[in-house]
Amino acid sequence: MLGLICTPTYNYCGVSALFLQTRAQSRPYQWGSYPLETLARDDAIIELESKRPRVPPAGYQRAAAGPLADILRDYLNIFVDNSGAEPAEYKAPVPDDPHRRMIDVKGYCNFMNASQIGICRMPENAWAEGATPLGHSFAVVLVLERGRLPEAANPAREWIGPALQEAADSRIGGIAVCLAGHIKQLGFMASAHVMGAGSVDMDRLAVLAGLAVRRDQGLINPYFDRDFSIAVVTTDYELETDRPLASSALRAKGLAYWFGQGGATSGRERQRRNSRATHLGDYPMETVKRVDRPTTLILDDEVPQVSKRATFFDRALRGDLGEKSQRERHRFSFKQPHTAGMMPSMRSMVGKQSGMENKQADTTLYADPAANSRALKSLSYLLGANMTGICEIPRYAWYSHGADGTPISTNHRYAVVMLIDQEFDTMEGASGDDWISGSQSMRAYLRGAEIAGVMAELLRQLGFASRSQTNVDSEVLQLPLMLLAGLGELSRIGELALNPFVGPRLKTVVVTTDMPLEADKPIDFGLQSFCNSCLKCARECPCDAISWGDKVMFNGYEIWKPDVERCARYRLTNARGSACGRCMKTCPLNKVVTSDGPIVQRLASWCGIHLPILKPLLIPVAVWLDDYMGNGRRNPVKKWWFDLEVIDGSCVIPVKGVNQRELNVAYSLDPGKQKMAYYPANVMPVPNDLRPQPVDRKAAMATAKNLETPATARKRAASDHAVPEQYRATPENPHGPLGSDFKPSVYATENDKK
Repeated sequence: MLGLICTPTYNYCGVSALFLQTRAQSRPYQWGSYPLETLARDDAIIELESKRPRVPPAGYQRAAAGPLADILRDYLNIFVDNSGAEPAEYKAPVPDDPHRRMIDVKGYCNFMNASQIGICRMPENAWAEGATPLGHSFAVVLVLERGRLPEAANPAREWIGPALQEAADSRIGGIAVCLAGHIKQLGFMASAHVMGAGSVDMDRLAVLAGLAVRRDQGLINPYFDRDFSIAVVTTDYELETDRPLASSALRAKGLAYWFGQGGATSGRERQRRNSRATHLGDYPMETVKRVDRPTTLILDDEVPQVSKRATFFDRALRGDLGEKSQRERHRFSFKQPHTAGMMPSMRSMVGKQSGMENKQADTTLYADPAANSRALKSLSYLLGANMTGICEIPRYAWYSHGADGTPISTNHRYAVVMLIDQEFDTMEGASGDDWISGSQSMRAYLRGAEIAGVMAELLRQLGFASRSQTNVDSEVLQLPLMLLAGLGELSRIGELALNPFVGPRLKTVVVTTDMPLEADKPIDFGLQSFCNSCLKCARECPCDAISWGDKVMFNGYEIWKPDVERCARYRLTNARGSACGRCMKTCPLNKVVTSDGPIVQRLASWCGIHLPILKPLLIPVAVWLDDYMGNGRRNPVKKWWFDLEVIDGSCVIPVKGVNQRELNVAYSLDPGKQKMAYYPANVMPVPNDLRPQPVDRKAAMATAKNLETPATARKRAASDHAVPEQYRATPENPHGPLGSDFKPSVYATENDKK
């Protein structure tokens, strides 16, 4: 088979393409996952739509039916309330070419998980009755397929049934607000129009943009009938437009569709997902081996509680890493224009993360832990999570102190842990540390904040104590919860768990609660053996922060410990990109293993999960083949974004250029010569002292020789020998909190920082 390979890049020929690559890898990113480009078009529709009278603005025709619907409308309003920013003072240096601009706009919407996107010119009669036209010549129309109703025996059916429209409206409305923010960051006018807060005829624009056909006083989409929600962004940003669909487009689900024509997601794959129970999600996590304990050693009684003050992004914020890291921490999330529309809404959700539960609610209705768990998983998937697991929260998973230096109470028993996929295709087009990397993170953080916020509020209304734990404001360490909830194993990357289906390209969000739940067990898909043999992430790390050596014991748990300080400094001060996800990009497990994925990758994934006895034979071949195929290289077909840097509120060509890394296959490093700095609990900063506490890197490097091996730790713990001093967290100052409680944040708006 390998003899049929034309070249070890993205171009394969003959039979090998069926095994090593799919047509999706050559599908232009802006086309999206549905084969809209194949549908018949009819320009006569433009004339018909021009004769239709104006209509009132889109709004709900009924009150919210149930608590979930009401919460979702509230979260949509958060986006609406944060949509009023003015365009940047100066126009971004983007091409005049409407086609290239369209690629960026549609790419952004696909990246944010809109189902379909179309663009049309903005006719005068598309402004709603009573609305004042904004002088915008173009309309970007976004649609989202509505979710599925849970099964009859699932308690979530009662919550979700009346709220299916609101769930789709909230998600697609939020995406529209983010897109408008992106366009305004480029220096152009843009306005988001969403359900209940818009001034355009969204149905008319959906027809003109080639996303729907009028039928029986309503709209029909060729792929999801009438089950979709619409949002619109109007703008003066000149874009290449689409044409209206012909009536024959409604016969789109033919044989070619079922086999994934043009590299689009196949009808077979969509049917597979829809045939699964709603609480199982898209990925067959139920097939992965379950174990009683995580596959890496955790000495539960020895793991110290640490403070948020000890996390290196917080240390950078406080000045512990020096002036440059502190300065860059302040603008970290604003370095690239795609995040402009995300950050204000994400920050506004913080105030809704906690609250008082409804004391009048009848909690006896939810006495069945297994049923409750199915319900929350179904809800998480409706809201946009990719995988969900549940665990009990151990003591050490709670931070001891918050970012303001005050102690955190550990008052919830269970954690609902959700994974957000950082999206394979965009990562395919990136180097991992270029100008889209930070946006990949922030998009996942925003989606997670919305999902967890809605879920936590619903639980409180049902009578249960609950809090959403997000990247913006979390009281828990999410990594151990991911392990315990059975969503991943600890990897060589270090403080990152890998999932058997999406690898490392994930972010997590957590809801903590006292609702009775059934916990999942940890998983074992052989990752420890794989990571022990594969060194690709260490080889490709731009700052040598990933260990080339063996696992050690750090603060009571077994880990390939990375140099977190070095990693944080690089991510914050990366001058040729925004943040860094190079380890995620190049990991051999960063693959597509659905029914549309390459046969070899799907087979390897199946063997890795179900035939662990073969791992010693398969791992070296898999790692070699991964390099041979060029996996981890940049795929130009998937490069949709503009590489732009935001300085003083406006976009410019990146001052230092753009990281355009390729694989570094010849690089290796002697583990004995790798200089790593470790900061165990006893050298962490005083948790309630907010003043600068500079790191002592020299002392941290000397710590390496004092770390136990896992074997030594097991033996010591079994012999009841004393816990190492380095596991004892730095105590708080009895006179604290000390220093200012002002926390300049990467999640603040530009105006907040002025």
